[in-house]
Amino acid sequence: MDDPFFFVVVGTVVLTAIVLMIGLGAFTRGGEFNRKYGNLLMRLRLLAQFIAVVLIALYVWIHGFGG
Repeated sequence: MDDPFFFVVVGTVVLTAIVLMIGLGAFTRGGEFNRKYGNLLMRLRLLAQFIAVVLIALYVWIHGFGG
């Protein structure tokens, strides 16, 4: 827990979850906001998710695969 990189990883995961929730909310409500920003939110979520997965893998690799 003393590693600041851990908080960066957690931050990217939280950011991904936030973008996902906003996108799901827009999708379920529909309307103009979803038509205007739905595709952008999906792309943003994919980018945030990719960065989170890369950082998680890097964190595990740096810290020795849990062993």
